[in-house]
Amino acid sequence: MKKNKSSKNWIINQHRDEYFKQSRSLGYRSRAAFKLLELNKKFNFLKKNSKVLDLGAAPGGWSQVASNYCTKGKVMSVDLKQMTELKNVKFLMMDFRVNESKKAIEKFFGDKISVILSDMAANTTGNKDLDCIRTNELCMEALKFSLSVLDNSGVIISKLFNGQDFEAVKKFALSNFKKVRFFKPKSSKDHSKETYIHCCGLKTL
Repeated sequence: MKKNKSSKNWIINQHRDEYFKQSRSLGYRSRAAFKLLELNKKFNFLKKNSKVLDLGAAPGGWSQVASNYCTKGKVMSVDLKQMTELKNVKFLMMDFRVNESKKAIEKFFGDKISVILSDMAANTTGNKDLDCIRTNELCMEALKFSLSVLDNSGVIISKLFNGQDFEAVKKFALSNFKKVRFFKPKSSKDHSKETYIHCCGLKTL
């Protein structure tokens, strides 16, 4: 009974959500698309010729936005879950952390990547501290991965939770990128602890 009631409340809240309504009317696959639109308005990183990698992409809201901007570039989506095909977007159903994925990504782009996106969050367990740690670990994994595939002047945007391991992620980013900034879009839910880290320009030896 509790689970059914919780699911019903979630559905009701979603339909009251203005961003959810707008995502449906504009054809976006998720309300998260508006987060990327706000992030790009703030930092202006999606260009016509950008080569964009979207990590943890399903159901594809961020990839939709990226493909609309990068009309002469390339967009690849990577996720462990299946994702319905998107026009002008290459989908790879793999774990981005394994070597086979890296090889496939490098083969697709043929060169270094301009932008890496990650809206990944760990599956919720009910333990907020644990969920925060696991999501921030994914953010750290995305940052580490970016060091070997990102163009020297490239950008990575990743979800990050305010909580445990936040400072560790921030310290790692500051050690490896020239610019590190944080931004919480208005389309993020008020109760959410999420923010987004924007890293630009690899520091080279």
